[in-house]
Amino acid sequence: MQWSSILTVVSAALAASAMPSSFLVQEKGDALHRETVLSQFGEIVSTPVASSDEGDGEFFVYLDEDSGVDESMFDDWKNLVVNSHNKFRSKYGAPNLSWSDALYPGTQQWAKQCKFQHSQGNGKYGENLAAGTGNAYGFSNGLQDWMNEASKYDYNHPGFSSATGHFTQVVWKSSKQVACAIANCGPGTIFGQPSKMIVCRYSPAGNVIGHFPENVGRPR
Repeated sequence: MQWSSILTVVSAALAASAMPSSFLVQEKGDALHRETVLSQFGEIVSTPVASSDEGDGEFFVYLDEDSGVDESMFDDWKNLVVNSHNKFRSKYGAPNLSWSDALYPGTQQWAKQCKFQHSQGNGKYGENLAAGTGNAYGFSNGLQDWMNEASKYDYNHPGFSSATGHFTQVVWKSSKQVACAIANCGPGTIFGQPSKMIVCRYSPAGNVIGHFPENVGRPR
């Protein structure tokens, strides 16, 4: 049997449920993506301050702890996150997202903890997680993993499923803003080897029970 470079993929989801008292209850979930070590492309870190564009189109960011944050490079990171999301959203009739400066600090802090579990948002935001090993693993890998769930979504029975919850959050029409962070995580935190953790938060939260038909569009 010929093995692919992907060793392990485990997907679940974040759900927000509309309750009679009008507050949201989040159901926890996650997405792991492990792959073998690929050729060196660089590393994405949680506070981007410098960048390079490697041949595969992925945008990688490097961190110098003593240099402070380069504002122009952080703008590049925000553009990558927003534009990548909006490219997918446009295929499902969802309006563009904008970057949320308000969501980012908490998103960054959560990613840097390298604990692969959801935060307690209590409906204030939606949250997608992904993590992977390998020098080439980055934001685009995590986003693509979430979007790969699209083929499993049942438009004839619209609603939440743990197999599609990341996808439905990404394309949720009522979500307006996003912030994402990526952190380098040491061996023994998420995997037995070094890895990267991706956290994206969305506002307003998606995956609201009872509102899937109008928020998850068919592919165009």
